[in-house]
Amino acid sequence: MQHRIIVLGAGYAGASAAGRLARRLHRDDVSLTLVNAEPDFVERVRNHELATGRELPHRPLTDVLAGTGVGLKVARVTAVDVDRKVVAVTGDGGAEELAYDTLVYALGSRWDDHGVPGAAEHAHEIAGRAGALRARERLAGLTAGQPVVVVGGGLTGLEAATEIAESRPDLEVTLAARTGLGDWLSPKGQAHLRAVFGRLGITARENAEVTAVEDGRVVTADGTVLPSALTVWTAGFAVHPIARATTLEVGDTGQIVVDGTMRSVSHPDVYAVGDAALVQGPGDKPLRMSCATGTPTAWQAADAIAARLTGGRMPHVPLRYFNQCISLGRKDGLIQYVTADDRAKSAALTGRVAALYKELICKSAAWGVAHPTLGLPSRRRRITHPAPAGSATPAPEPAPESAA
Repeated sequence: MQHRIIVLGAGYAGASAAGRLARRLHRDDVSLTLVNAEPDFVERVRNHELATGRELPHRPLTDVLAGTGVGLKVARVTAVDVDRKVVAVTGDGGAEELAYDTLVYALGSRWDDHGVPGAAEHAHEIAGRAGALRARERLAGLTAGQPVVVVGGGLTGLEAATEIAESRPDLEVTLAARTGLGDWLSPKGQAHLRAVFGRLGITARENAEVTAVEDGRVVTADGTVLPSALTVWTAGFAVHPIARATTLEVGDTGQIVVDGTMRSVSHPDVYAVGDAALVQGPGDKPLRMSCATGTPTAWQAADAIAARLTGGRMPHVPLRYFNQCISLGRKDGLIQYVTADDRAKSAALTGRVAALYKELICKSAAWGVAHPTLGLPSRRRRITHPAPAGSATPAPEPAPESAA
């Protein structure tokens, strides 16, 4: 019998994990299924571009997975029973259950309104493609002089505010940040960010915690009212709630607690990658939700699964950060170099060169989904340690290696 591997979610992490597994394991030995709610791969890191009217390449998952042997199941995941080892989904054919031997959980995250009154009703999110398209429609209908408020001073908020201001210089754009503007950046990075905001005419409301979103306005904790014909909410992400509803061990955020190979500490036949995983990085700090985290965790999980099934050498690659890449419109950018645990160094790359660097990173991330072994030759190995049917008993642990 084939070893059944199901991957839930086809974002950067899930699609990369599925493709990498397909290139590590022999097709005769495994059945690989990727479950996703929509048929296309979405470049989530470009949703702020989509919201401002830019046309992005159409990337059907059937094209991304072509020739890999991975089966695509277009369906919405409704539940996961990790004790029975089945996933409940609903697609065009109705509701059904999919049984697995190994599960890769990559359902990711969605926007988080933090319970702020009116945010869900009156704000537009750009964490997903559908939300970005709704924001795009609203933005296209605004007339000159109307106000736009972007809530959230993180990476997504900075990118959204600058993209909107550059594409629609006739609008009044305000960024409401709970802390100081880019206060996690180096002095050079902060100075450049403020210069770009000045050039684009963006008003920065610093240390302004939004406490309510209403029709036509945003209210902050000190009672300040910001007029808003379009409110874009970028104030954080929350993981998909399905994991918390299972018997998997999860953290306070609802992320699945994993070991260094992305394997669940409570259920050894389940792996979590990307935003869904609570991963300890350098300094025992949890890795942040980002594409920079998602793809390396997918590689780690795929290689670990392959090693355990084939008796190969276990990957042991430290997960760390190198930089934060921020687009500031189409013509400017900021590359903030960081320590392994994501603290800003003094060095930063700015301007047009940084914009080109960020564009290269975005293109590379999309290319990497279809080429999860980085274009290098890969050997499909035969399974030698299959898990017993219906059992969560792990295979014998292979010896670790220091490189993927």
